[in-house]
Amino acid sequence: MRTTRRAWLSAVAALIVVTGIGAPQARAEDTIKIGILHSLSGTMAISETILKDLMLMQVADLNAHGGLLGKKVEPVVVDPASNWPLFAEKARELISKDKVAAVFGCWTSVSRKSVLPVFEELNGLLFYPLEYEGEESSYNVFYGSSVPDNKAIPAVKYLMSDEGGGVKRFVLEGTDYVYPRTSNKIIRAYLKSVGVADEDIRENYTPFGFSDWQTEVAAIKAFGSAGKKTAVVSTINGDANVPFYKELGAQGVKATDIPVIAFSVGEEELAGIDTKPLVGHLAAWSYFESVDTPENKAFIAKWRAYSKKPDNVTNDPMESAYILFHMWVQAVEQAGATDVDAVRQAMIGQTFKAPSGDEVVMGANHHMAKPVMIGEIQADGQFDVVYKSDPLPPRAWSPYVEANKGKVADWSYPWVCGGCTAPKYTTF
Repeated sequence: MRTTRRAWLSAVAALIVVTGIGAPQARAEDTIKIGILHSLSGTMAISETILKDLMLMQVADLNAHGGLLGKKVEPVVVDPASNWPLFAEKARELISKDKVAAVFGCWTSVSRKSVLPVFEELNGLLFYPLEYEGEESSYNVFYGSSVPDNKAIPAVKYLMSDEGGGVKRFVLEGTDYVYPRTSNKIIRAYLKSVGVADEDIRENYTPFGFSDWQTEVAAIKAFGSAGKKTAVVSTINGDANVPFYKELGAQGVKATDIPVIAFSVGEEELAGIDTKPLVGHLAAWSYFESVDTPENKAFIAKWRAYSKKPDNVTNDPMESAYILFHMWVQAVEQAGATDVDAVRQAMIGQTFKAPSGDEVVMGANHHMAKPVMIGEIQADGQFDVVYKSDPLPPRAWSPYVEANKGKVADWSYPWVCGGCTAPKYTTF
C-alpha cells in the first residue's frame, strides 16, 4: 500500500504524542525554576525591591558557575504589590502553574501568614528572610532571621542595662498588623516579668503608609518627660518610616533624650532621609553593612558590582536572603534533586559562613541561631555597632507567653512539633 507523506507525518506525530519518542524536553526539565515573591510596588516596595534584586544577583552568579545539578536556575519574578491576599494568589500560581522548586519571598508577617496555607496545602517550600514575631514553626517554611527570643528581648535587655542607658519607660510604636502587635505582646510580658509597671509602657499603632506623625511624636515627647529614662521600641514597617524619622528630627527628639531602637529600619530605609538629626538613634539586627569581616567585604563588593552602583547599601534582610539561598543550593546538591521532601530534610543542619562573620546553622525548628547587634545611626546613614551578642538559638514560641509552656518545634525525622500541625507528607 502506498502511504502519502501527509499520512506518514500524521502517524509519526501521533506516535510522539503517545510515547514521547523524539519529542524535545520541556523547558521545565531544562531549568530549575524558583519563585521570587516580593512587593515591587505599593508601601513595601521601599524595602522589598532590593531583595528581588539580590535574588537575581545570586541566580546569575550560580548560573555563571555552572548552575545547579547541571541545569540553569530560572527565576520567576512576580509582584504581589503590597497586597496581602494577592501574595497568596501569586504563591499558588508559582507552585501550581510555574512548578517552582522553592519560593524566596515575603517581608511582612501578614504576607507570610497569607501564603502559609498555600504552601502547606501544596507542599511547597518558602524561604522567608525577615525577622518576625515568632509564635510559628511550619513544616513548609525556613525562617532566615530572628524572633523576639533572640532579637527583641535581648535588645530590650540592652536598653535597660547601664550600657544601654538604664531605660525605665517604653513606647511600643508599631504598624498595625500581626508582627508589631505580637512582638509587643511578648515585649510587654517580658517587661512585666522584670517589674516594669503598666503605666510605664505606652503602646500605639498606625496604618501602613502612615505619614502624619506630628501628633504622635509630640505624644512620645510628652510621655518621655515624666522623669524616667524613656526609649521607643519601633516596629514601624515600610515607607511610613521616612516621615516618622523626619518628624523626629523636626521636633528635636534626640537620642540622648529619648532613643529610638528600630527593628525594621536598616541602611536601605535610611538612604532617603537626612540622618544628621537622627545620629545616635538605634537599630537592632543580626547584620549591618558596617561589620568589618572578610565575608562582608566580599558580599558588599559582589552586590555593588552586580548593581553597578558603587554606593549601593546592604542590610540585614539581604544577608538573611543570601544565607537562605546558599543553604538551599547546598541542600539540593546534598539531596541530588529538587524534590521538596528530600530538600526539606537536607536543609536541617546546613551551615554557612555569613557576611556577619558568624557560622550559622539551620536548626531542626527551621530557624537559625544568629547574633543580636545594636547599631547607632551615623550621619552618613550607616550604623556603628555598639553591642553584639554570640549567635543565640531561637525558640519559635516565646517562653514569656504563658500559653506557650511545653511547646517545642522539631521538624527532624521522625517529625515532632509540639503545638504544630502534624506534617501531611511523610514519604521518607
